[in-house]
Amino acid sequence: MVATMNLFFERATPACVVMVLPDQPEFHNHIGGPHAGALFTLGESASGALVLGHFGDLLDRATPLAVQATIRYLKVAAGAIRATAMLTRPVDEIREELDAGERPEFDVEIQFSDEAATVTGSMTVTWTLKPKRV
Repeated sequence: MVATMNLFFERATPACVVMVLPDQPEFHNHIGGPHAGALFTLGESASGALVLGHFGDLLDRATPLAVQATIRYLKVAAGAIRATAMLTRPVDEIREELDAGERPEFDVEIQFSDEAATVTGSMTVTWTLKPKRV
């Protein structure tokens, strides 16, 4: 989906990941903004990139899985849309839970904004690190 929708990274740091959905008429809805599904894909992709950035070194013993997502559309978005994803819990805390044999769950908050930096929506994706059986 990332390649199909031409999503790209604007910034990726330990604090946040910013991905962009370019303005593309083929992904517009009936009112001329990005389709809700396109925005969902943008937000979920940004959250997944952040999760892999922090926990990708654990793939040999845990599988990151999105377990729930909610999205809120605040304003009609126009133009290129940015999704800024940030963790809501300390990384060390999540890793400690996994090391203790638990299956940690944690939220990634995403904020959508347009080219004028107007916030157009928000999203929360709840992730887990599912331990692999040996």
